[in-house]
Amino acid sequence: MPKTFYVTTPIYYVNAAPHLGHAYTTIAADVMARHHRQRGEAVFFLTGTDEHGEPVADAAHALGIEPQALADRNAERFRALAPRLGASNDFFIRTTDPQHMAVVQEVLSRVRENGFVYKGVYEGWYCPRCADFKAESEIDEGRLCPIHHIDLVREEEENWFFALSRLQGRLEALYGERPEFVAPRTRYNESLSFIRGGLRDVPLTRRRLTWGVPVPWDSEHVFYVWFDALLNYYSALSFARPGEDLTERFWPADCHLIAKEILRFHTVYWPALLMAADIALPGKVFVHGYLLMEGEKMSKSLGNVIDPFDVIERYGADALRFYLLRDVSFGQDGSVSTAAFEARYESELANDYGNLASRVLAMVARYREGVLPRGPDGPALDPLLAEDFDGLGERVAELIDRVELTVALDEIWQRVRRLNRYVEEQAPWVLVKDPARAGDLDRVLGSLVAGLRVVTVLLQPYLPASTERLLQALDAPVVVPIEPLFPRVEASST
Repeated sequence: MPKTFYVTTPIYYVNAAPHLGHAYTTIAADVMARHHRQRGEAVFFLTGTDEHGEPVADAAHALGIEPQALADRNAERFRALAPRLGASNDFFIRTTDPQHMAVVQEVLSRVRENGFVYKGVYEGWYCPRCADFKAESEIDEGRLCPIHHIDLVREEEENWFFALSRLQGRLEALYGERPEFVAPRTRYNESLSFIRGGLRDVPLTRRRLTWGVPVPWDSEHVFYVWFDALLNYYSALSFARPGEDLTERFWPADCHLIAKEILRFHTVYWPALLMAADIALPGKVFVHGYLLMEGEKMSKSLGNVIDPFDVIERYGADALRFYLLRDVSFGQDGSVSTAAFEARYESELANDYGNLASRVLAMVARYREGVLPRGPDGPALDPLLAEDFDGLGERVAELIDRVELTVALDEIWQRVRRLNRYVEEQAPWVLVKDPARAGDLDRVLGSLVAGLRVVTVLLQPYLPASTERLLQALDAPVVVPIEPLFPRVEASST
């Protein structure tokens, strides 16, 4: 059996339509999934939507429709986004799927049977948009939510509680034994600090809500949306393929990709819940930063979003994929803008890579009628280039294993630029004029084809559509020019 790799995005909340922040995480997960498929691994890539809870119910009632109707409408928008991004996800889960709801009931009943659930009364500050109770240390001045900048609500409610505090020692041991469990390191330190600060028991259910997964042992309660949502990573494997349970093959997940506003749920509550249910823990939770516009996290509620559908319509999905993982170091906050996108598109995609591809194909077609002398393994790299390319594949694999997607892309791009310099250094257009240097011309063109093929294969997870076109041209018996991979686009007036 081949090695397996299981990667997930967070599931996206359906109280509003998708924006660029959602696209960002999906693209990153897709790069990892495609890379691991290249390595011959059996991959499962999961994304989907989080459809229960108060924010969805409130948004639906504001529109005068039922929560299920709003969930159905926006879930389809998120489902449509994935293929538009070129994402190769294996399944799209919805938390209103009855199979998921059944797993939630089964697992959380097991947590109760294992002695980690009790009834009590909770009082605290609550953000209805986060669907989250806030600790005093998490509240901004003026009793505001630090994420949504809205007034917090003081709530008192009878709930069933999850005995999180009883798992503090096991969580501290997890962090001590597995320092790679949360990355980057700053997020590991943040989560560990939260744990060491003393864990409080947290509500597992909500009584006054009806839009959620019913609690099987108490008909007056539904499960708190976060525990319902977190279990999607586990439940999906049991019903993603009709008639087949993939849990034994793919669980535990290798990597959960999340944004930092949901850090605590995924790095504290999630492993604790799995411990309480006697389920194996995932390999890693990687936390990326925010895409910022004018210094603020991109958010529909703040009105500062870039519509990924608009960008794709104008430039194509590959350009969006490249920009987001090239311009913002994955794992950190970073500013994005239309102007920066257009600059990257022109200088790097159109010029560095697209122009390189066009020149190499055109020279092979013009100078050698599309045919190069080939050994059994194809054209070989000039020793002048070989040292620059030595170990590149292994280095990229190592970086992607660490989820350093921007650094891996930069390693590849350095070689794209090296090939461009090699063209200028070797000047094939001069060599072709001297019949005595026909061997040198073959060496240079062969090296350019070989080097271009190496970087194109490594770029395939990042630029799937463009690289497929180029690889077909490079691997054809007779090389012919192709239309520009990244054609010039008139700059935006905004």
